[in-house]
Formats: sequence, structure tokens, C-alpha cells
Amino acid sequence: MKKMICTLIVGTALLAAADKPQTYTGVITDTMCGAKHAMGITPDDKCVRECVKMDPKKWKYALLVGTNVYALSDQQTPEKFAAQKVTVTGTLFEKTKILKVDKIEAASGHSGHSH
Repeated sequence: MKKMICTLIVGTALLAAADKPQTYTGVITDTMCGAKHAMGITPDDKCVRECVKMDPKKWKYALLVGTNVYALSDQQTPEKFAAQKVTVTGTLFEKTKILKVDKIEAASGHSGHSH
């Protein structure tokens, strides 16, 4: 019963946020490794996927922005971007360090457009 109440509270908190979505550029990682992949699994993208698969309830796909690691609300899309630089459009909840994802795109330093 407690679990259901918690889920309702979290769901309500996400809806109550009136913050406008912003874009965050960083690297897809996992909440276990964060900035350093010390598990000895290479390459990094495999390490990220393996860490999340070990215990998906505990470890989540996350976005590493500088030294901050934000857990992502979307746990499907980040899998294909593991260890890649991406731009996430969404709303960040500072208290929980959860980034509510609207969109994840590969961060391209140069998009196909010529200036």
C-alpha cells in the first residue's frame, strides 16, 4: 500500500512543476558509475548498459552534465545513446536530481546545415 502512495506523490510532483523545459547537453551514463566507469567493462557504452541491466530498479540511465549526474525519467531512449553526447530537452527537478525527459537527441557539434 505504501508503494502506491509514493508513486502517486511522485506523479503529482512531476505534474505540479510549472518550470519550462530546458535543454541540457551532456553524456548518457548510469547512476552507478556516474562520471567514472570503474567497472572495467569496455567500451563505455557497454559499461553503461551492463550497469543498468544489473539492477534496473536501483541503477538508472542518467545524464552527466559537467560533474552533475541527473537520473532520466525516460529509461528506454537513453539505451541507444549510452556513453554518447546528447541534448536532452526536459525539466530538471533540483531536489531529486531527476530530469523529466521530453526529448533526447544526439548532440551534434555541427548539424548538416551550412551557415
